Amino acid sequence: MVAVIPVLDLRHGRVVRARRGERASYAPIETPLAKGSAPEAVAAGLLAALPAPILYVADLDAIVDGAAPDLTSLEAIARACPGLALWVDAGFAEPSATRAFLASGLGRPVIGSESQRDLGLVAELGDRAVLSLDSRGGERLGPAALHADPSLWPDDVIVMTLARIGAGAGPDLDGLAAARRLAPAARIYAAGGVRGPDDLHALARAGVAGALVASAIHDGALRAEHLRDLP
Repeated sequence: MVAVIPVLDLRHGRVVRARRGERASYAPIETPLAKGSAPEAVAAGLLAALPAPILYVADLDAIVDGAAPDLTSLEAIARACPGLALWVDAGFAEPSATRAFLASGLGRPVIGSESQRDLGLVAELGDRAVLSLDSRGGERLGPAALHADPSLWPDDVIVMTLARIGAGAGPDLDGLAAARRLAPAARIYAAGGVRGPDDLHALARAGVAGALVASAIHDGALRAEHLRDLP
């Protein structure tokens, strides 16, 4: 069954609405699932609408500006949603900072290829981390070897197509198929473009393990009942 992983994008301690990876233009979210844009409220609203064991958090202050991970927001989410596992992309690039985050116990680090200068961090962490293979407009971001050499990949790999996020363009089925061919034993997750249940069925047929989703949940296009018929 395709796993749905709800997504939060954090900026200055609030949840923002992501569109096409144009991060400078992200504004605090307005959603029927929560009052306001506090991370803990939006997280609880997402999980009430579509229960899931994992929540993906993109810390944009860390990714874009190099800030330290927003532990305050992560702690608030953890308190509001006990038992929830967090996958956290906080622009991890330095081994010492990543080890410190792991020691905090607040989540599993997501290592975005766009934040990497070399292969060292991915090689060091192995399956303690999730790898995100980031692309924008057909351009693969980060070291080419991370995209091309599956021997470097952990068991969980996200194919992150930034231009499709919040754009209603559908998932990147070609990119996902390419990743599946390179690493047929890995769990491959789609990020960007999921519009509703039809896209999840397409991902299931493609052998994708799961999908990161935000807009379709907020807009009501993807609801808990849609998951019951997934293969």
